[in-house]
Amino acid sequence: MTGERKVTITAIAREAGVSVPTVSRVVNGRSDVAPETRAKVEELLRQYGYRRRTHAPGDRAALLDLVFNDLDSPWAVEIIRGVEEVAHASGIGTVVSAIHDRAGAARQWMTNLRARASDGVILVTSALEPVLHKELHRLGVPIVVVDPAGAPALAAPTVGATNWAGGLAATEHLLQLGHRRIGFIAGPPRLLCSRARLDGYRAALESAGVAPDEELTVPGDFYHEAGFTGCRRLMDLAEPPTAVFAASDQMAMGAVEALRQRGLRVPQDVSIVGFDDLPEMRWSAPPLTTVRQPLAEMGKVAARTVLRQARGEEIDSPRVELATELVVRASTAPPPAAA
Repeated sequence: MTGERKVTITAIAREAGVSVPTVSRVVNGRSDVAPETRAKVEELLRQYGYRRRTHAPGDRAALLDLVFNDLDSPWAVEIIRGVEEVAHASGIGTVVSAIHDRAGAARQWMTNLRARASDGVILVTSALEPVLHKELHRLGVPIVVVDPAGAPALAAPTVGATNWAGGLAATEHLLQLGHRRIGFIAGPPRLLCSRARLDGYRAALESAGVAPDEELTVPGDFYHEAGFTGCRRLMDLAEPPTAVFAASDQMAMGAVEALRQRGLRVPQDVSIVGFDDLPEMRWSAPPLTTVRQPLAEMGKVAARTVLRQARGEEIDSPRVELATELVVRASTAPPPAAA
């Protein structure tokens, strides 16, 4: 095991059966390493005559990388808030990156990651190229995936929410109010969370003996514009729905605006349900009935999990799903005919 310092640390990590950041923390005298792990690494460092780089205390900050597809949503802010709370309490900085639809952004992020020797990476619904998956694995950086886009390409723990149960609860609420024509504005089909919410919607209809009508399901992307255009499309049907379940709060707000422009009232004419329970939804007009997704808590769990991996500790479960909760406010009511 000779050669430049990074290669030597990688080789020691491989032989010790720990991550590269764990060896780096031992080399830099950090305290957040399990005693037995520290002893094993220290022995290998002595055995191979590794010479520590001399440096002033604090010249390398401990860091977590938090990576999104994009950052133009309050949803992302809630995740960041949870991660940052845990990282701050642990004396660790947070580097936030967005890589969606920007040429070379993911590769540039990987280059920066190598340079700063991150202690761990949290990927949020981010689909990285296979070559970058391999590079993350080679670097041995601990990884946690929040809301995986699909079947995980990395052998990494995941954190999500009970999206199917949330979709079921939202639709059951509308059915219990008497609605039978319930429109659904879907999220991006590539995302597991989107498909789970749609499946929950369909399961609730089938359980109530209501045959799912494909024309009542319209595509969306979680953003306001998709909710606006999707709701207009639903209202253009020969028999429009009396209620609309949007797979995100932002789409629900777009749907409310589409109804307002048509002179329709929420909930007197059409009921609206969202998904996420973003902080501003309690102040919308009317306050939105929605499915609360514990976004900040998901960020906290992801941060705790990646830090436990970085310390060489066992994690409780490779897959964590936090419970969703229906929050009933003023945007839902019985359909006009049943009022």
